[in-house]
Amino acid sequence: MKIAAIAGSNANHSYNRMLLEYMANRYKDQDQFDVIDIRPVPMFNESFRGDLPQSVKDIDQRIQAADAVIIASPEYNHSITSALKSTIEWLSYQVHPLDHKPVWTTGASTLAQGTSRSQVQLRDILISPGLNASLCQMSEFFLSDVRNEMDEDGNLTNPVTIKVLDKCMAEFRPFARAINRLTEEMKQQ
Repeated sequence: MKIAAIAGSNANHSYNRMLLEYMANRYKDQDQFDVIDIRPVPMFNESFRGDLPQSVKDIDQRIQAADAVIIASPEYNHSITSALKSTIEWLSYQVHPLDHKPVWTTGASTLAQGTSRSQVQLRDILISPGLNASLCQMSEFFLSDVRNEMDEDGNLTNPVTIKVLDKCMAEFRPFARAINRLTEEMKQQ
């Protein structure tokens, strides 16, 4: 399965980008990950007119080419990052690549509660009109205390954590396939 994996942070050192890169390597025999960096995306401005920024066009095309999307977001002040919110705004403005696209959200945090509150907010945003993503909510993976869960090379080190992530991915794949089949059926009617 081809997965567009969006790192929801514009930080140069992003645990969420590292998590997605770890997943890309771990699941390379089953999935083809395209890890998307949102750092080049400008802040959204509703008064913008004209062609979309090239960085937004690129993300739109990469999501459209994917079978599914995974968004890994940190949590700042109980919320998603302004960079991710801005990127999502662009993706609901003139283009709508997340429409009926299977999406799974996850996140990594240095704090004990992980990204549980930002995930709730992110899911609410993703089902709004203009985005209309098909969310996989069967499995949750909130990587807390990431500094102790990942080594300096970005590899998860806790076997229990790895097992939970494997379970989440094993549940996301059939969900994504089912949503894509349903979406194709709807297009044919």
